[in-house]
Amino acid sequence: MIGTSPRARREQGDSPLHVRWLGRVPYEESLDLQRQLFTGRSNHLLLLEHPPVYTMGVRAKPEHLLVHPESVGAQVFKADRGGDVTFHGPGQLVGYPIMNVPGHRGGGMADTLAYVRSVEEIIISALADLGLQADRLPEQPGVWLDHDGPNARKIAAIGVRLSRGRSMHGFSLNVDVDLDWFAHMIPCGIADKGVTSLRNEGVSATMEEVVNLVASHATKVLSGGGLATRQDVAWRQVDSDLSAFSRGEGPGEPIKPERSRAPDQAEVARSTTPGSGVSVRLGGRLASAGVHGGLDVRAPKPDWMRVKLKTEPKFRELQQRSRRLNLATVCEEAGCPNIFECWNEGTATYMLLGNRCTRACGFCLVDTRKPGAVDNQEPDRIAQVIAELGLDFVVLTMVARDDLADGGASLVARTIEAVRTESPGTGVEVLISDLNGQAASLQVIIESHPDVLNHNIETVPRLQRAVRPSAGYARSLAVLARAKRANLITKSGLIVGMGEGFDEVVATLSDLAALGVDIVTIGQYLRPTTHHVPVHRWWTPDEFDALKTIGESELGIVHIEASPLTRSSHHAAAALRAARPEILLRGPA
Repeated sequence: MIGTSPRARREQGDSPLHVRWLGRVPYEESLDLQRQLFTGRSNHLLLLEHPPVYTMGVRAKPEHLLVHPESVGAQVFKADRGGDVTFHGPGQLVGYPIMNVPGHRGGGMADTLAYVRSVEEIIISALADLGLQADRLPEQPGVWLDHDGPNARKIAAIGVRLSRGRSMHGFSLNVDVDLDWFAHMIPCGIADKGVTSLRNEGVSATMEEVVNLVASHATKVLSGGGLATRQDVAWRQVDSDLSAFSRGEGPGEPIKPERSRAPDQAEVARSTTPGSGVSVRLGGRLASAGVHGGLDVRAPKPDWMRVKLKTEPKFRELQQRSRRLNLATVCEEAGCPNIFECWNEGTATYMLLGNRCTRACGFCLVDTRKPGAVDNQEPDRIAQVIAELGLDFVVLTMVARDDLADGGASLVARTIEAVRTESPGTGVEVLISDLNGQAASLQVIIESHPDVLNHNIETVPRLQRAVRPSAGYARSLAVLARAKRANLITKSGLIVGMGEGFDEVVATLSDLAALGVDIVTIGQYLRPTTHHVPVHRWWTPDEFDALKTIGESELGIVHIEASPLTRSSHHAAAALRAARPEILLRGPA
């Protein structure tokens, strides 16, 4: 809509269509993500694949699933969509439009039929581009080949939910899926017709090529040819055997502080020198995401990255008490540049479950050697030091513990409870891992009722697999969606300077806004050692100001902390007060 601001469009329920290729996503995570998006007003088209799963629509008959799913290595879920039993799996493109459906406000039968026809038209048009003539079959939703002949066969299934003018669920298009999966069911309850795929029809298009066609036609059909944004996670599947420091080769040489001044043009353009420490594997992941080179490790930082080293009595007291009780702080373990400011103010971020992480993200300094046993006394010691210091607000973060059945969730919850027992007036924010996507583990933390639940998205979709290959963009969104549906105050953070673009950051903010995330932090990436991701560029203070303005004024995020030195836990209590002024915390604002 020309002449209408993004904020006005958002308030009118007319937002761009945000097209996202998310890669392979477990069905349950995508469902929780859909449900939270459905409660808002944004327009999203999620494109993805699923691990093997059978889904049962509201009219599905149990006898139409011919085997027990676990016996063939699949899951099964009930879905609040129309239709019967459907299969989703690798090699199949699944699309979920979660959007305001133009002209349809009630979600009745006529509205739903018209919307289903529009989704079918997207698939029919994309197949025509690939040389296949497809059509509809009367009384049978979906897209068919030889629809009026003796060998009618379905190539795409449709199953949607339309309520109060909002849609969810969608379609599945068989690209190169193993058709044997369909032999274990009566597809969509239709016993006398077959199922096919592009590969089975002699079309050798890649998933990426098909996604591009579907996204193009979806933009025309679903947004009326209007505004759209497109963001993809990296297409190339990457080895999860991470970077050099996760294989016992050491963390590389620390990046020593240089005299701070603004870099000149030659320094900005200079690429990372050969042999700077980045592993072949990490370099390959970055290259596959379109990131090449970076700033020389010897290049000085700009003036705005200057940090004053100052230790006051409060700093020393907090340091001494933490070490006496053998507690780890993320401030030290991750080399946070704000440690002097925060500790001098009596604020610290305590790290739970030890100081060794089972992940090895390319930007993080936390130790990646094999973790030790869980210290079950850690919650009590953390509660003790918080009470001794009289803190009005505390941030509890955690290392990823993929070696534990619940990812460490029970210890996080026990720590929150211990802090509340010893210091009833102290506000608690928890910064958690994705817990391997386990909804039950997240629920344990949710039921401990932290004042803020923080989970960092970290970077834009394109760079996820490059810099945090054991995590995932969709999984992080699902964690935030689940927390928001539980009515918690939610928070997330990004670090910039690893090769992302300004528009990509704005698109990521739009995804967080669509989920209703309350607080977002954005800060400049600092390369901790020569084995870590190079700094691609320094973002300027003006750019951080612009991101804050766009995120708050145009996208509707309640509060954004954005500056070169901002970190996830920086000004955490102040951010909570800014986002929720009604929250009462002990101590000064």
